[in-house]
Amino acid sequence: QVQLVESGGGLVQPGGSLRLSCEPSGSQRVFGINDVSWYRQAPGKERELVASLSRRGDTNYADSVKGRFTISRDNAKNTVFLQMNSLKPEDTAVYTCNADLLLTPNHEYNFWGQGTQVTVSS
Repeated sequence: QVQLVESGGGLVQPGGSLRLSCEPSGSQRVFGINDVSWYRQAPGKERELVASLSRRGDTNYADSVKGRFTISRDNAKNTVFLQMNSLKPEDTAVYTCNADLLLTPNHEYNFWGQGTQVTVSS
């Protein structure tokens, strides 16, 4: 059994920073992470793609977070990060990780995390 677990959310003042983490948890061995993305959904709004990182290292960001957010990974720890700087109230949302996990050396499976709340408010 494998699940993706996010952490690092919380309450922060405007202009502050948070770093979200996403990693697999469970008894089954994970050989690696291929493509990974962070999404967010604010109350009453559609879920939107915030940032993505391919296996090759290509990144993509929503225009609203370019220059403020950075997606990265630690391959040795099978962990993905979202560094969020200069946070704004409009960044308030539930942030969810989506990743292709290698459960065998040659087969990947797509997983969603449960989400972590980020609230930006003074």
